[in-house]
Amino acid sequence: MAGDRYESFEAFWPYYVGEHSKKATRTLHFVGTTAALGCVAGAVLLRRPALVAAALVAGYGRAWASHFFVEQNRPATFTYPLWSLLADFKMWSLMILGEMDAEV
Repeated sequence: MAGDRYESFEAFWPYYVGEHSKKATRTLHFVGTTAALGCVAGAVLLRRPALVAAALVAGYGRAWASHFFVEQNRPATFTYPLWSLLADFKMWSLMILGEMDAEV
């Protein structure tokens, strides 16, 4: 439940999946996470720390927009920042593997 405090990532994951029930939400997260990873890689390779800020905007901007306008819920990041970040990467990986829809 949204008001519960989760004791483990395994307990948090079903809540996170439920908050990303619409494919458009997951797609916007995937695009945002991919863009953020690209910005971080660019920051390292080009030695341009400002790209880290661009990574945050690219990743969170799309993700939060998807929650407010597509899913119409509150981003899990606001309550569970670390687990939400880990779950974003898990969802991204499962989408690469074509396995995320089965989780929903």
